[in-house]
Amino acid sequence: MFHSGSDKKQYFRFLPIYTVQYLTIWDLVLTPVYIVILVFIAKRYRDTHYPHGHPLRKYFLQGLLLKFGGAIFVGLVYQYYYGTGDTYEFFSHAKIINSSLDDSPTMWGKIMMGLPATVDPYIYKYSSQLNWYNDPPSYTIAVITAFFGLFNGTSYLPIALLFAFFSYTGIWAMYRTFVSIYPTLHKQLAYAFLFIPSTFVWGSGVFKDTVCMFGLGWMVYTSFRIFFYRDFSFKNLFLLVFSFYLVAVVKIYILMAFLPALALWLLLNYSHKIKIAAIRVLVNLLFVVFSIAGFFFVSNQFAQELNRYSLEDIATTSAVTRGWIQYASGEEGSAYDLGKFDPTILGMATKLPAAIAVTLYRPFVWEAKKPIVLLSALEALLFFGFTLYVLFKVGLSTVVKKIFSDPTVLFCFVFTIIFAFAVGISSYNFGALSRYKIPCLPFYAALLIIVFYKDKVINAAPAIKQKSRSAVLETT
Repeated sequence: MFHSGSDKKQYFRFLPIYTVQYLTIWDLVLTPVYIVILVFIAKRYRDTHYPHGHPLRKYFLQGLLLKFGGAIFVGLVYQYYYGTGDTYEFFSHAKIINSSLDDSPTMWGKIMMGLPATVDPYIYKYSSQLNWYNDPPSYTIAVITAFFGLFNGTSYLPIALLFAFFSYTGIWAMYRTFVSIYPTLHKQLAYAFLFIPSTFVWGSGVFKDTVCMFGLGWMVYTSFRIFFYRDFSFKNLFLLVFSFYLVAVVKIYILMAFLPALALWLLLNYSHKIKIAAIRVLVNLLFVVFSIAGFFFVSNQFAQELNRYSLEDIATTSAVTRGWIQYASGEEGSAYDLGKFDPTILGMATKLPAAIAVTLYRPFVWEAKKPIVLLSALEALLFFGFTLYVLFKVGLSTVVKKIFSDPTVLFCFVFTIIFAFAVGISSYNFGALSRYKIPCLPFYAALLIIVFYKDKVINAAPAIKQKSRSAVLETT
């Protein structure tokens, strides 16, 4: 029937598209109600923990309202611009899951836990309709969506607002952590963690990315509290384990970037206490070896359980993804190409600079062929411009010196480099990239801000050893 791949694409291009109406009258009715309720809760929390005069008070509601706006914007874009998308696939799964309540709460519980039909044959009635039932990363988001749907009759926009609300707790926790280290930069760091458009748009809807931003934020906060302030409270331990597990299940590669950066952060902040140079070097070397070994062990353990992202498969998966995106998108799409490379770890390494650059600084404005991609291009242009500005004002050698002299800045640098490479080498689509890259954007922005303003911060690097600087964290 088809003489070439282009014939096939042309055929499907002219097939009629039938758009499902996911948004209903209940979204119109319930969304304002949810906004009022959630803002009321947020105001009570702000007034209790951030009284008038507190430097962070004015940013708290601003950041939350942007998240709400992002959640609503995403819902409208996917309904009326794209017609569908994975966010509505999660929502459709949630509706099927919650429909099992018509049978019994017990059946609903079995479906929520993802039990196989061998446990109860009646499970098949629902699991057969759920394409992601056996896909833990995606089904986890569907389960969370279904749970939030219990409070609003499974209506999309109210669910999206709840995603944004709980995700914001992690973002805010991460912001407070950095402000506790650099308290004089609370205004500048607010732009990095709260006001980057991609993060409050693509990190607010019913997406994996929204859940991962929640988990990443709490991992940063609790790691800081436990390892630097030795605060082994049940809350911190629970949040660390919960956020770690959640991110591992949904997007294991975030941990693969976070763990080496955290290990280096710990190493640089504790090794200085060893007075004998030879022993300090030995401890540093052993710490690096054990950190790398632990990183590979954890990665492979989760990879075996999730059947994805094993180090042996990443290169092959990247090559397959590259080929499919180029075929599906064609010249009129949003695909990008890093050039050919062998599907091996060594082959991927040759694309390290290009992959990092595409994540942080692309698409270029002239590469944007769709309105949504243009917005991402403008943001990338700002990042590129700010990077050049910092390099010009501070100087390349000074920038490098500041990065390697401050453990926190180096933590941001390592996480950004590893993560930017991972998503840049595997996305091959600017639309997908705009979502996938959001976990590293706050860290990259924070890195640039701290490097640029560090001379204005008194004793910035030792700040994590000064408990008086923990006041920002103690308010929560």
